[in-house]
Amino acid sequence: MTMKQHNTLNVSLAAGPARHYPIHIGHGLLADAALIMQCAPQRQICIVTNDTVAAHYLAPLETALADKTRITVRLPDGETHKTLATWASILDALVAARYDRDSLVIALGGGIVGDIAGFAAASYQRGIACLQIPTTLLAQVDSSVGGKTGVNHPQGKNLIGAFHQPQAVLIDTATLATLPPREFAAGMAEVIKYGLINSSDFFAWLEENRAAIAAHDPATLQTMIARCCAAKAAIVAADERESGQRALLNFGHTFGHALEALTAYQRWKHGECVAMGSVIACRLAARLGRISEADADRAAALFAAFGLPTTVPADISTDAIRDKMQLDKKTRGGQLRLVLPQRFCDSGIDRDISEVDIAAAIAACRE
Repeated sequence: MTMKQHNTLNVSLAAGPARHYPIHIGHGLLADAALIMQCAPQRQICIVTNDTVAAHYLAPLETALADKTRITVRLPDGETHKTLATWASILDALVAARYDRDSLVIALGGGIVGDIAGFAAASYQRGIACLQIPTTLLAQVDSSVGGKTGVNHPQGKNLIGAFHQPQAVLIDTATLATLPPREFAAGMAEVIKYGLINSSDFFAWLEENRAAIAAHDPATLQTMIARCCAAKAAIVAADERESGQRALLNFGHTFGHALEALTAYQRWKHGECVAMGSVIACRLAARLGRISEADADRAAALFAAFGLPTTVPADISTDAIRDKMQLDKKTRGGQLRLVLPQRFCDSGIDRDISEVDIAAAIAACRE
């Protein structure tokens, strides 16, 4: 068996050289049995996926792992199933199969599958290994890297979970060929986020390469995903448990998570809410004099160019959004912390933003 050519990045955590893992990025990697075996050396394997992803990508993974002891858990699809009950179903399967602490959970799917499977791996026998194989753009550029795992609570997004780093991440860009356009657009919200956090060069690159990205040009996608993963890996290495700098990765998420929770995770995709939240953050930064209105317009235009929503519907009240934001995990001592541009494409963490300014920023994003 020979390995396909691909890019490999490394996440090296601050706790020491033994705590690192690779991110493999390439086209057709699910057909690379040698690489899969390298990433999954354990004897007992639990593949967690859903029916939609399994129809496309489960067979080659099972073929590569034919000599292993395997079980497969298929989760119901959709954010409404990102619950403790779904998480428990994976634990039940592991217990029934009598898997030990040297087992491996493989998350084959998008961000929901990755988050729940990772949380199950973090919990079973106080922690077993996890391999992330993300099949959506959003998961490839964001949720599969960094070790955040968890499930939702009816009152808020990802309120229950654990930090649990994967032993490897395998990103096959060929999986994006079967991704519905709306799901691809949702992933682009997280991509654009990396530019707005701290990279004006990357933001400009996205503007210049919109056509190639929309056409799913393989080389362009591989470059884009690698740049996002490298940016996230650097932040995670410096701040694994979000005590400071890692909070920057939540640009747009405080507003976005509130919108998701207020609509019971059914009205919009996560990335669509991140897009709306990011535009609110830019409008708030413009109101505070950090960036110009033209900069805020430029950010909104790039989200809109990929078919993402940039305005907040009138049926969701400003008071409801502000109330739900108080459950954000960045809140400390009852004080809300917001990730906002300090300059265009250069963001930081803000405290003591007035409710009047927040309300005005939301109003500026109304339909």
